[in-house]
Amino acid sequence: MRYKNVVIESLGYTLPPVIVSTDALEQELQPAYQRMRLPEGRLELMTGIRERRFWEPGTLPGDKSIESGQQAIAVADIDPQKIGMLIHGSVCRDHLEPATACRVHHALGLRRDCTIYDLSNACLGQLNGIAMAANAIELGQIEAALIVGTEDSRPLVENTVRSLNQDHVWTRKTVKMAVASLTIGSASSAILLTSRAISQTDNLLHAVTAQANTEFHDLCQSGKDEAVGEEMRPLMHTDSERLMAEGIAMGKMTFEQFLKDTQWQRGDLHRSFCHQVGAAHRKLMLESLQLPEANDFTTFQWLGNTGSAALPVTLAVGLEQGFVEPQENVGLLGIGSGINCLMVGVSFNEVRVGTQTPG
Repeated sequence: MRYKNVVIESLGYTLPPVIVSTDALEQELQPAYQRMRLPEGRLELMTGIRERRFWEPGTLPGDKSIESGQQAIAVADIDPQKIGMLIHGSVCRDHLEPATACRVHHALGLRRDCTIYDLSNACLGQLNGIAMAANAIELGQIEAALIVGTEDSRPLVENTVRSLNQDHVWTRKTVKMAVASLTIGSASSAILLTSRAISQTDNLLHAVTAQANTEFHDLCQSGKDEAVGEEMRPLMHTDSERLMAEGIAMGKMTFEQFLKDTQWQRGDLHRSFCHQVGAAHRKLMLESLQLPEANDFTTFQWLGNTGSAALPVTLAVGLEQGFVEPQENVGLLGIGSGINCLMVGVSFNEVRVGTQTPG
């Protein structure tokens, strides 16, 4: 999918106030570590993640999606009534129904004929939202679109700790299926797309490339889609080694098509932002794509894997820190369970990032 009339105008993000270090998490896991005779420090050594963040108990995803959306709109200096599509693209949502996008739409005061819906696709939901919104803008159906989403890792991490400590079905052999759940962090993000006609930045979206290999849809699975909220006690089983191998293989094939879609050579891709899984995944991914680590920006060390918010938040932080120079080409290289790959090519001219981070 190639575009000539779509711009990433601004981003917004919100980070949780509660920081949970990997050391502290391992202290909570002492009953499991002692029972299975696991060495301390193993989790950070394996993943490169030293901490992740949690929202305060009782926080709903919609609460923070509203904040992130407000940040993106404010920094873009755009009339919210120009927004003709709102997509809530995270795994986490307020309720099974109605769509969390409904509450966000109401809070942001968007117009009545704004198309609104939730979109869920594991870690790629917000990137899929970019593709859907970009198509509508390119076709001239709307002038602007807002993609938001918030991931809440607290229920998954806390229930994984409880299960590992209390359920003796876990062994040294099977515990590796729970490691990915302990890397999950919380974050919220928003991406505002506009047509070039109303853009003030001209951060041109060149192409979106999507591919899937659903033969491996069962390598990472959570529990059944049941009621959310305080009673939610999710567990996730992930064959991390196989998922990494098959995901990188899929990523390599997708990247070759991505270069064709963007009409770039490898040397034309100045900066990359990969999905934030961990150190081993990043190293192998960049090696397989023949991309230099020096041109890749990361946040997993202090945010963990924040699901669908990982790429937008990492992009926003990288832009804030001056990682991308004007006129540079940027690749957002997403891989999610399923297995799905989605890669976005954009050139940035002007940085507009709104943020609400804890003091």
